[in-house]
Amino acid sequence: MDEKQYLVDALSIDESWRIFRIMAEFVESIESLSKVKHAVTIFGSARLTAADPYYEKAEILARRLAEEGFGVITGGGPGIMEAANKGAAAAGGKSVGLNIHLPYEQKPNQYANISLDFKYFFVRKVMFVKYAVAYVIFPGGYGTMDELFEALTLIQTKRIRSFPVILVGRAYWQGLLDWVKKVMVKEGKIDAEDLGLLKITDDPEDAVRHIQKFVIL
Repeated sequence: MDEKQYLVDALSIDESWRIFRIMAEFVESIESLSKVKHAVTIFGSARLTAADPYYEKAEILARRLAEEGFGVITGGGPGIMEAANKGAAAAGGKSVGLNIHLPYEQKPNQYANISLDFKYFFVRKVMFVKYAVAYVIFPGGYGTMDELFEALTLIQTKRIRSFPVILVGRAYWQGLLDWVKKVMVKEGKIDAEDLGLLKITDDPEDAVRHIQKFVIL
């Protein structure tokens, strides 16, 4: 066997074993999260500090959700994720952190009482939506936008059950919503009724009440 063929065969074997690593992540995460009921997944920037007003709002929201009997799921890292895990844990609720291995920014926070580590983004994303009864989206970057629009796409196309998707931070999100309405809806890229998939608020209590309209514990 020449060197080139050896490398091709080695890569093929590695790809085959990757399937088993992916399966292992699915099995481990499903076993760990199967007892987490009525969870709200909270997204937002990893870059916000505890001094940011949105950090405080995320902590308050997660604490109130836990007090009302909801679990809280985050990406397990710093910023908004830390705030939400902290609030849920302080209220004695299930505080889940789904951490992803990244070369920067993402380090597990100390407040998740159920913590899982993921290598594969897509496995982690399945867990976010699989165990969620609602999404709450705080200001964030590309990753936050990705999760937001994926949820909207899955709901719009009826690939998953419809659930509340709440944007917290009118000053941050209003420009995006205006663009969606003035460009996407106007040009027929989405239907006007698709805007109804989103709720925007600045008040954590308002977010809790909205979720409770759709989810009866």
